[in-house]
Amino acid sequence: MTGENYSETKEGNVIVADAGNQIAGRLASVVAKKLLEGKKVLVVNAENAVISGNPKFIIKKYREKWERGDPYHGPFYPRIPDRMLKRIIRGMLPYKKTTGREAFKRLKVFISVPEEFKGKETKLTDEQKLKGKSIKLGELSLKLGAKKTW
Repeated sequence: MTGENYSETKEGNVIVADAGNQIAGRLASVVAKKLLEGKKVLVVNAENAVISGNPKFIIKKYREKWERGDPYHGPFYPRIPDRMLKRIIRGMLPYKKTTGREAFKRLKVFISVPEEFKGKETKLTDEQKLKGKSIKLGELSLKLGAKKTW
């Protein structure tokens, strides 16, 4: 994998990905591809993933999604950064089919870096540098009313 923000561990099937300063959609598409190939993917630093665009418009869009529907019957949209990123990745998988469901089960997303993965190497060389406006998932979740636990 050249030019990506991933590193394969010694097991060979597990990939640890760092979401720090990565565009969430681009990260999600690469992660979805690796999941469909049969690899297990662990995404760390989910609160530092970036959504590009005008922050006011993005907050308005996500607030409308979150307030949509019935609180008992859905649709349910998360407000916590790791669950938001997991939902973005789910949108790029065929999760209603068996291959997509099995691939989605191989995904784990974490806020910051857990103790068990601090020793594992993740590449930080290919950070996306945005010239325009953007907002991090952590900031977006705070604007939506999530309690800060990260």
